Amino acid sequence: MHKTKLVLFALLTFTMALSVNAKEVYYNVLNYGAKGDGKTNNTTAINTAIETAAKNGGGTVYFPAGNFLSYTIHLRSNITLYLDQGAILIGNKEMNGIGYDLPEEEDAWYKKFQDFGHSYWKNSLIYGDSLHDIAIIGNGMIWGKGLYTYDKPDIKGSGNKAIGLKNCYNVTIKDISILHGGHFCILVTGVDNLTIDNVRADADRDAFDIDCCKNVRVSNCNINSPTDDGLCLKSSFGLGYARATENVTITNCQVYGYDPGSLMNGTFKTEFKDEDPGAKHSITGRFKLGTESNGGFKNITVYNCVFEHSRGICIETADGGAIEDVLINNITMRDVTDVPFFIRLNARMRGPEGTLVGICRRITLSNINIYDVGGRPKFPEVGAGMVMGIPGHYIEDLTLSNIRIYYRGGASKEAIDKEVPQNINMYPDPYRWHSMPAYGMYFRYVKGLRVSDVVLRYMNHDERPAFVLEDVHDASFYNIDAQKGDGAPQFILKNVTNFSTHQVNGVDDTKLKKVDKKDL
Repeated sequence: MHKTKLVLFALLTFTMALSVNAKEVYYNVLNYGAKGDGKTNNTTAINTAIETAAKNGGGTVYFPAGNFLSYTIHLRSNITLYLDQGAILIGNKEMNGIGYDLPEEEDAWYKKFQDFGHSYWKNSLIYGDSLHDIAIIGNGMIWGKGLYTYDKPDIKGSGNKAIGLKNCYNVTIKDISILHGGHFCILVTGVDNLTIDNVRADADRDAFDIDCCKNVRVSNCNINSPTDDGLCLKSSFGLGYARATENVTITNCQVYGYDPGSLMNGTFKTEFKDEDPGAKHSITGRFKLGTESNGGFKNITVYNCVFEHSRGICIETADGGAIEDVLINNITMRDVTDVPFFIRLNARMRGPEGTLVGICRRITLSNINIYDVGGRPKFPEVGAGMVMGIPGHYIEDLTLSNIRIYYRGGASKEAIDKEVPQNINMYPDPYRWHSMPAYGMYFRYVKGLRVSDVVLRYMNHDERPAFVLEDVHDASFYNIDAQKGDGAPQFILKNVTNFSTHQVNGVDDTKLKKVDKKDL
């Protein structure tokens, strides 16, 4: 055979081999009847492509550029959904009872231990249960246009999650964007070996809820969540048993609370003002552990993150779980709408009878810069960092180091005498306290407290002390530079033992064995 013909034959054979191979692993939804016209309901076509790939051992289900309307998409093991640049998967609105899969039907005895949204996964745009080796990737977008922000069990076919996964392992969500994700942009429960990377989420309510998961990496994500939590770790009873969320690293993420949709279009608008006394909600968007906390949290690291026009950091155990070994490092925040950090152990006890009160210990916050905290008109005296256990149950071994905070401040000395309620069995959230006797940091029921290299300032004259400690034991303060008003003490101590200060401005080096009540 002529040499040229041999070369052409070889190229043709190679091309055919590639085509065969591509046919086995690459499934274009257009070939299964999907239309990216923004009008056609593509649910059957998309699910057929997934089922075909699954029967062939797995592969990539491909969405080219276009607007693809759909109801519930059923993921299968060994399947990747790839949304190409310009591809928009749109959650359709239910019509005449036709829509998303109905919520799980079983009448589980444990549903009462968590909110409706944490008990159901089937009513999602993308759903999977008991799967492995799955991915949702690409530079396209998921738009939850027809999803509800709140639970609508009375509306047949309604959906309220962009992505809902349960009891899965080896899961990757990468490079996609999610706009208007309903109640949750991503709800993952009992999902292990989870990677979420370079995802943009512009949420209606919660952006990422990572619940009862193990071995989790979240990195390089931009999250806008103005009306609910941005990046939230939970450990609910939604699986029917208590399971910890553990071995989690979160890095290089940004969390905002700007107007819905303004992250995705790059405007970062603030037409909604949290300062408006008639506002229907407060700006949220924050990193949180809790409130669902039956299984607890272990071995959590958060570092190199930015928070802006949002709330701060919440670490909460309310339902009996243990919070242990948490490190939060290299954080910057601006325009914090309530408090810089809120660490809470209480006893809501939403769980099976006989559940014991939780544990909160070995937590470190370090290398944190925060500017413009609290002092909003709705709750002008809220702003101080809050660390609170309850009687008989202490937060233990807490370290705060290398922290600089600028508060709005502006409260009068009358705020010092306001009673700080216990709120032992209530939903834990800073706004429930309304007022703090300190402008800087308030500690109650804490054992083993180390505070060092801290700078505190206020932008409006404030007559409260920087620190208030109540029922705190084994506490040391080192190298503290805290602004204080004329006549205001630096510390108010109530029922405090083993307390010491060294190089605290305005206070002589002090060691106190036991104090019932003292101002310093």
